[in-house]
This record gives sequence, C-alpha cells and structure tokens, in this order.
Amino acid sequence: MSKEKRFDGQVALVTGAAGNIGLATAKRLAQDGADIVLLDIAADKLEEARNKVSAFGTKVETVTCDVTDYKSVESAVISAEDKMGPIALLFNNAGYQGTFTPVQNYDPEDFTKVIQIDLIGAFHVLRAVSARMAAHRFGRIVNTSSMAGLQGPPNMVAYACAKFGIVGLTQTASKDLAPHGIRVNAIAPALMGPGFMWDRQVELQAKAGSQYFSSDPKEVSDAMIKGVPMRRLGDIPEIPGVVSFLMSDDSSYMTGVTLPISGGIL
Repeated sequence: MSKEKRFDGQVALVTGAAGNIGLATAKRLAQDGADIVLLDIAADKLEEARNKVSAFGTKVETVTCDVTDYKSVESAVISAEDKMGPIALLFNNAGYQGTFTPVQNYDPEDFTKVIQIDLIGAFHVLRAVSARMAAHRFGRIVNTSSMAGLQGPPNMVAYACAKFGIVGLTQTASKDLAPHGIRVNAIAPALMGPGFMWDRQVELQAKAGSQYFSSDPKEVSDAMIKGVPMRRLGDIPEIPGVVSFLMSDDSSYMTGVTLPISGGIL
C-alpha cells in the first residue's frame, strides 16, 4: 500500500470538523484513503465541509453533535458506525479557546464552558469511541491539546487547565486502552496563523492589560513570533501530517505521547 493510502478501508471520526484544524485534518485523512465522519455542533458548516472532503474520493458522512452532552455523543457515535462501519481512527479535536483575562477576573461561567467543551467533551468522545474500538481490538486516537497545555500562558487559565487535562487524559487513556489494541496520543500546536484565531488571540492579549504584553496588537504579534525559535507562525496545513503519522503504523510503538507542533517552543 502506498503511503498516500495508508488508511484505505478504515473509518475516521473527526470532531470539530467544521473548524480550520478539523477540516484540514479530515481532508488529509481522506487523501490517505480513510472514509470520514465529520462531527461538529455547527450543522450549517458541515455540508460545506463535506463537499471539500468528498473531493478526495472517499465516503463522507456528517453528524451534528454537542460534545458536552454524553448522550448526544453516544448517539452520534452509534449513528456514525451504522452509516460507515466501525470507527478505527479518531481525531478528538473539538474545542473553544475562551476569553483572555487574568485569573482573578476570569468569568466563572466562561471557565466552565471551556472545561465542558475542551476537556469533558473530549472525554465524552474518547469514552464513547474507545468502548466500541475495544470490541474490535483496534483503534488509533489523537487528541488535540496545545502548547498552552504544556506551558500555562498568561490570561488563559481556562484553556490552559483544559489542555493540561488533555495531556493527562491522553496518558491515562493510553495505559487503560493499550491491552485492547488502541493507541492514544496527542498533538500540542502553538502559534498558528494568520487567520481569525491568530488575530483574536493577539487582540485579546493586547486588551487583557497584563505586564506580559503591550496594548498594541502589532507589538503583541511581534513579541509572540520572536519567542518562536523558527521565527514564524505555524501554518494549519502543518498539523494534519502529524496527526496522520500518529494514526499510522509509522508510529506503531508510540502511545501516551503529546507532540508539540511549535516551531521549537519547548
């Protein structure tokens, strides 16, 4: 089998599939031969995502789901497998960045929302999918953490807590699921841009009023990029290949690992 078709005949579930990272990764997995289930809460964006992924010639289905509701997740996973067959690959990627505010002023409701989506939602999906993978004695799971989950950044307490939690979830799940033929790893992207999410991060850090950043978004942007050894932003298309690697036999002796995609930030 060629490298490009490494997932021929396998079904991949991608959560947060209507977002930039989810969609880019779904396209890569389809290019690598996988049939794709696109899952997102944004039903209006899923059809557009389906059209883009279908261009690679594999089967594509969509499922609308709120990952914070376990019953909704379980129903979505059952629906996905009824339509496509057993899920072999999971990119557990749905997330919400939250606000940028010093911890003493952080909105408790937003903190809860971030944890509900980014951590509890990730657990819901992993739990529902891995239970079915275990029955087939095979599975490859990649969770989306962040460099914020390896180095807590200022003004992002909720996001940092959630993404640190993803690292722990990955490590524990990898041990629990190893006896069932399931590998669990994670990625930790750093500064990705340009685009809406990068602009939002820069603008909100500038407004946060902390000692760490200027109030000028341009100066914030420059300071962040200077902190990257490669002196540039990451590009969204630089993420999917790492996910594909972690799902493939090229990483067959790797589990419980969180790989930074960070331009050298450690």
